[in-house]
Amino acid sequence: MSTVTAPSTQSPAPARPRARLDWRLRFGALSLIWGFSFLLIKVGTDGYAPFQVTLGRLVFGTAVLAAAMAVKRERLPRAGRLWGHMAVAAFFLNALPFSLFAYSELTIPSTLAGICNATSPLWGMALSMVALSEDRPTRLRVAGLGLGFLGVLTVLGAWQGFHGLDATGTAMALLASLSYPIGWIYVRRTLAGTGNSHLSMTGAQLLLATGQLAVVTPLFTPLPDRFPVVPLLAVAALGALGTGLAVLIQYGLVAEVGPTTAQMVTYFIPVIATAAGVAILGESLRWTTPVGAVIVLAGAALTQVRPRASKSGG
Repeated sequence: MSTVTAPSTQSPAPARPRARLDWRLRFGALSLIWGFSFLLIKVGTDGYAPFQVTLGRLVFGTAVLAAAMAVKRERLPRAGRLWGHMAVAAFFLNALPFSLFAYSELTIPSTLAGICNATSPLWGMALSMVALSEDRPTRLRVAGLGLGFLGVLTVLGAWQGFHGLDATGTAMALLASLSYPIGWIYVRRTLAGTGNSHLSMTGAQLLLATGQLAVVTPLFTPLPDRFPVVPLLAVAALGALGTGLAVLIQYGLVAEVGPTTAQMVTYFIPVIATAAGVAILGESLRWTTPVGAVIVLAGAALTQVRPRASKSGG
């Protein structure tokens, strides 16, 4: 899912040899991987407890990044202060939202979870207005914020009294989406300009998140007495593809086409998640869901519009 890793923590890397695959193909692959993540969570929770799904996801994702680090001969950061900050980032960007989405899909469809994920830019805009003094709001971005949350109310069918929706599961999915921008702002304030590579920082972050879940999971979840194959394969794919490989693709896109274009993947995720949930899992779809999703995405897009730099005179 978009939003699973820390933002850039160093200046752009030097130009590298041209990638084998066109960036548009990798962009499409990333959209599909993150879009199908919500389906994989739903399948995983059919056989395992939510904390177990999250722990497995992090284990497989960390293994992929560890392999990539070994191939590139990169090491984990050494400064103790960085590890403390990365532990907080790991909680808000990985451990907490992954767990909340897994728990939410016990009671809500994967389609709704995918749409809730699209509210992250809206939460990010609202929080940045308070926490980041350099990120001043414009009328257009504030309008986008209002439009986006109107879309959320449309998805939830607010005028119908939220009929047919599980309030707890929906709240968990929205809180998961809120957790991402909290983590981004924290990283921006504490980990920018460390000089470490994206790969080593993200590998350390996922390792810390895995450790957090390894401590929490046994406290709240008994060991499984059986290991159903299909849910296990879903968890493995969720971790290796949706958490490990997706991060590597994302950073490659950021380096090649820039963060603005790379972040556009956020707007394709709910579309793919909805299509997968309806076509493969047979989830029902009310008219308010696609209509509200379009409004949410339009609002989120407006919040990302930056004011043009004024031209200097003379």
